[in-house]
Amino acid sequence: MSKTELTIKDITARAVSAPLKNPITTSAGIIPAAPLVLIDVTTDQGIIGRSYIFGYTPLTLRPLVQLIANLAPLLQGKSVSPFARFREFEATFRLLGRQGLLGMAISGLDMAFWDALGRAADQPVAQLLGGECKPLPAYDSLGVIDPVKDLALLENTLEQGFNAVKIKVGAGDLQLDIDTLAAVRNVIGNDLRLMIDYNQSLTVPEAIRRINRLAEFDLEWVEEPVPAEDLAGHAQVRSNCNVAIQTGENWWFPEDASRAIAAGASDYAMPDLMKIGGITGWNQAVAQAKSASLPVSSHIFVEASAHVLAVTANAHYLEYLDVASAVVSNPPQIIDGELTPTGPGLGMDWDQKAVEEYAQ
Repeated sequence: MSKTELTIKDITARAVSAPLKNPITTSAGIIPAAPLVLIDVTTDQGIIGRSYIFGYTPLTLRPLVQLIANLAPLLQGKSVSPFARFREFEATFRLLGRQGLLGMAISGLDMAFWDALGRAADQPVAQLLGGECKPLPAYDSLGVIDPVKDLALLENTLEQGFNAVKIKVGAGDLQLDIDTLAAVRNVIGNDLRLMIDYNQSLTVPEAIRRINRLAEFDLEWVEEPVPAEDLAGHAQVRSNCNVAIQTGENWWFPEDASRAIAAGASDYAMPDLMKIGGITGWNQAVAQAKSASLPVSSHIFVEASAHVLAVTANAHYLEYLDVASAVVSNPPQIIDGELTPTGPGLGMDWDQKAVEEYAQ
């Protein structure tokens, strides 16, 4: 079936609270279960494109479901053309802007459009975009670590063959960060790459103080040490530290990527598919990162992220933070620290029984 034949018939969205194997603990609090919105784009040709978005808090679920329902009449009868729909959203919401819940909905729909095209062509999206479905290096993404209580998590990281792991820090003072990293290094050894994520919890002076003190632990990167929107602050931290700075998960659409790159905010880039504009927005943003020689990693959404990283020339790492396996019938698997994109489309189908069980 030609991808140009697909026409949008209907769009549905359902909210679920998907249990997590391990609650996500950050400096800002604990996420015990993943608040997800599952999106289905049904076409006149019988192909259904699927994606999900991560609401961070259950408070966003009902508004997101309603917002996607409100967008459906705008799209019904139009082609499943991600680029055309991307431009249409851009024009329709030029005065309002596309950040926040609207940006999340737009990005989720874009991913579902690409999934539909892949299914119609009976190809993985990675191949549809001209790439290969080959194993991608991944890092294990963990929350705030208690090296004693959470020893099993770190041992599981080693057992799965990861050569890199990220933990969240900043829940206490500098000494707690030092003690935590020392204990983690003691478990994982010196060969594994170690990243840390401050989740925007520090001021610029405190970030510089802490990062320079923690440099002895041979850190691959420090992620979002200061508020994400403080591009000048990130650039200042970067220029005063000898550890690479990572940011990008809170870039809204390719325009934010352009601003951050121009500001020299980071050494690496980590766009989030749900905020950067889905697969269409990702492709535009990472082209800019390539021009600036910034290696690109993904942020959550492991199923779709594997496909876009497969066609990202400057791909670095896939973040393995699984938030949807409780409601997906065929979740992707880590093999020797790597993950391979699957198809057709994004290779993702709902476990309908689980969706009903965890419905909100």
